[in-house]
Amino acid sequence: MTGVSGLAARVEAVRQRMAAAARRAGRDPSSVALLPVSKTRPAEAVAALAAAGNLSRFGENRPQELAAKARELGGLEWVLIGPLQTNKAALAAEYACQFQGLDAVRTAEALDRRLQALGRGMDVLIEVNTSGETAKHGVAPDDALALASDLKVFSSLRPRGLMTVALNSPDESAVRTCFGRLRDVQAQLRDASGEPWDELSMGMSGDFEWAIEEGSTIVRIGTAIFGPRPPGAPA
Repeated sequence: MTGVSGLAARVEAVRQRMAAAARRAGRDPSSVALLPVSKTRPAEAVAALAAAGNLSRFGENRPQELAAKARELGGLEWVLIGPLQTNKAALAAEYACQFQGLDAVRTAEALDRRLQALGRGMDVLIEVNTSGETAKHGVAPDDALALASDLKVFSSLRPRGLMTVALNSPDESAVRTCFGRLRDVQAQLRDASGEPWDELSMGMSGDFEWAIEEGSTIVRIGTAIFGPRPPGAPA
């Protein structure tokens, strides 16, 4: 399926699968948010999907691409879901409504400084490396509490929860283990801080149903909605 009708049908199919997974876990389907990931997709495709799927918030993993689409597509909200270099903090501060990927104090410092200059705040999610893969970003599960404590000095940052990218594997048990680790970190943070840490952003196109069954509140879906990325597109 191509075009606007195809995008709308894919969104509806994903939503149905999300709702079914939530019900299997005894959860209200409305407790899980869909975040379409539009990285490498043209702005016109994002605009079409927003209209066809009644969507207003999209995820991007490169600050430059996020800023460009935000300038072109008014009325939408943008979530930065990738790593943030400190020299790109100004773009994130100006154009993103949320940052899912905070894993270092130096990044928090740079982002907070830019937000302070703009007179605004931002919701942030700490990224946790639950798979233990050295190539992945995120703090180790045992280090998440320390980072959460360090964030208290940054008044423009509003910590809301945690994010992870699970092991890319067909092994359901191994993938679910990653999600379970994030849930364990959430419980530790709640016990230590007394704060809710409500959001768990986990699950992508290949594993979002498992993630929902394990407690995800935000799933980040790209190819299941937009289709495969063009050959040679950045991962």
